[in-house]
Amino acid sequence: MDFGIVLQSDPPARDVVRLMKDAEDCGFRYGWTFDSCVLWQEPFVIYSTVLAATSSLVVGPMVTSPGTRDWSVMASTFATLNDMYGNRTVCGIGRGDSAHRVVGKPPSTLATVRDCMRVVKDLAEGRAVTMNEKTVQIPWISNGRLEMWMAGYGPKALQTVGEHADGFILQCADPAIARWTIGAVRDAARAAGRDPGGITICVAAPAYVGDDLPHQREQLRWFGGMVGNHVADLVARYGSSGAVPRELTDYIRGREGYDYSHHGKAGNPSTEFVPDEIVDRFCLLGPASAHVSRLQELAELGVDQFSLYLMHDDREATLAAYGSEVIPKLTA
Repeated sequence: MDFGIVLQSDPPARDVVRLMKDAEDCGFRYGWTFDSCVLWQEPFVIYSTVLAATSSLVVGPMVTSPGTRDWSVMASTFATLNDMYGNRTVCGIGRGDSAHRVVGKPPSTLATVRDCMRVVKDLAEGRAVTMNEKTVQIPWISNGRLEMWMAGYGPKALQTVGEHADGFILQCADPAIARWTIGAVRDAARAAGRDPGGITICVAAPAYVGDDLPHQREQLRWFGGMVGNHVADLVARYGSSGAVPRELTDYIRGREGYDYSHHGKAGNPSTEFVPDEIVDRFCLLGPASAHVSRLQELAELGVDQFSLYLMHDDREATLAAYGSEVIPKLTA
């Protein structure tokens, strides 16, 4: 199993660079950031410095969206970083949550995500595409490579992943939900004539190593609220039972809106509806041995990478614990 770290690009940017470098030293192979450039600083500027400060870390957004950046600009940005630092980027992409909603835009359609993945990948790898009825090709790219990893939860999103994406990002560490979503992605890949084993499976969730479970739950409860934004869209589309497992939908019954000014932050007042059970299921808490046990279970389901959201009050200790007590157990 590979490991990644997920950060928000809060100022000062040098702290993001420092933590990414520390993560690489601890055995992490991927460095991700949120991509919501009103709430946080512009991540692609920071990626250049992260890549310069590290030797092999692969960086990218978790996740960007088709509606916040021109697709040719997005492709050129990835290709430029790859040309400078040697194909060390990956594009996580989704329909758009905070990046869209804080500027008054709805999430993109799945068809738009699908088309964006194709166009950005082809352009960033040097192939010609058609944009606005015009053939477009970036002439200076040589041996470019860019994988497109798509995030999603609902049946149609999972089908899109299986049919078109290079990787699948599940923002939830619940084994039951992982089993269902990974199965749906692989089924869609088979039906499309693709190799299901060729799709990288990434589970991303907050992790906090320690013994004070009540404190850890309060620090990580924000994640249930963030996932709840996507679940609310699923319930509106599919209802509260049937197409989407109740393990994912039941807990948002008490949800009463969401304030994005606290998005992804400990103490988010919009997440009081999230029960302890959801924090325990969706996140990794407790001593390092508990993290190892959950990750071994996820690995048996086919998870190739675990990326931990490091948004709490003891980031350095958790990072160090993963480097000394968790990663060696999963990469042996």
